[in-house]
Amino acid sequence: MNVEMKITSSTTMVFLFLVMSANFPGTFSYTKQIPAKLNSFQLPQPKSGAASSVFLRALGSIYPLGYFAVNLTVGKPPKLFDFDFDTGSDLTWVQCDAPCTGCTKPPEKQYKPHKNIVPCSNPRCAALHWPNPPRCKHPNDQCDYEIEYGDGGSSIGALVTDLFPLRFSNGSVFNVPLTFGCGYNQHNPGPLSPPDTAGVLGLGRGRISIVSQLREYGLIRNVIGHCIGQNGRGVLFLGDGKVPSSGVAWTPMLQNSADLKHYILGPAELLYSGKSCGLKDLTLIFDSGASYAYFTSRVYQEIVSLIMRDLIGTPLKLAPDDKTLPICWRGPFKALGQVTEYFKPLALSFTNRRNSVRLVVPPEAYLVISGRKNVCLGILNGSEAEVGENNIIGEIFMQDKMVIYDNEKQRIGWKPEDCNTLLSLNHFI
Repeated sequence: MNVEMKITSSTTMVFLFLVMSANFPGTFSYTKQIPAKLNSFQLPQPKSGAASSVFLRALGSIYPLGYFAVNLTVGKPPKLFDFDFDTGSDLTWVQCDAPCTGCTKPPEKQYKPHKNIVPCSNPRCAALHWPNPPRCKHPNDQCDYEIEYGDGGSSIGALVTDLFPLRFSNGSVFNVPLTFGCGYNQHNPGPLSPPDTAGVLGLGRGRISIVSQLREYGLIRNVIGHCIGQNGRGVLFLGDGKVPSSGVAWTPMLQNSADLKHYILGPAELLYSGKSCGLKDLTLIFDSGASYAYFTSRVYQEIVSLIMRDLIGTPLKLAPDDKTLPICWRGPFKALGQVTEYFKPLALSFTNRRNSVRLVVPPEAYLVISGRKNVCLGILNGSEAEVGENNIIGEIFMQDKMVIYDNEKQRIGWKPEDCNTLLSLNHFI
């Protein structure tokens, strides 16, 4: 049983992803025995010099949406779906009319399978369940999965393979056969349920992720980058075609044998207003599927203490009646610029064998304006949010930065960036 953690929402959301290999009741109306000709798709043949990147426009917000989404077309004829892009999980899935129980999208906005279910014998099924083999009674049984959320919600489905029309930055256009989840049973009991998108675009390090599949076809290198702006617009790119040649602060990923799916960095030291907080050797997960930043209780309490100490004598007063986030200060405020003078920048300092680099987080990248016009702290106690002893860097810390996940060289980098400048490129599908 593989366990993945996902955090994303307009409120404090913690999702535990469990990928299971049992055959669930209420499966597709098709036969459980999958035709041997399932994967008869013609594989794309890249030109001399593989296509370098796929660029996708991203729209969303840290608050109130709690996610950034990209649009992709799937199938033939192609149908458009919006996906919450998530570097914290591997499996891409979409709500599926098979038919679907509990889907949040109407049938006309769901994916319709067409005898393209992936059997247990397919290598993609093994990639989904790795490092454990799928437990199937027959090799031709459909490859099932279950995603279970921390609030009791869940998504149950099966793997399918279909065509994704993709335009690459070198001008090549391919209908790429990619494997993803067809979620036909959704259970959404409360506010910790999945985001209001058709599905999730899994960009983790696992072998079932979309970028890993594109890399196997030789279409791109295994590199992911995104730049999300505070104005709600951004860019996601797959491949290394637009990775800057200079100005990027790089630090190596930790090779944690117990977790080979998440993007983990460390050790890091926490700084506040340029000074050490005395908290060192921190390990952090970079997760674009997390709306906010989550720290262990010890780190969180230290950050809150420093901020509260700095606010003594300022006009800011707590707003305990605002439940948007655990800590809010009373407004009304129209923009973060009205309050950032009262807060100091945070930073995470990474020291490795080659150099020392910092991820600087200004106040506008850890605060949000709530629906009640108060200002709230987008840094949360991970222990209370059930993320355990993990420190998670979510999208709020990544605003107005190009963040690059380089799986080829096992490193992560970031660079201050005007995301609108990237939006002017003519490489979007």
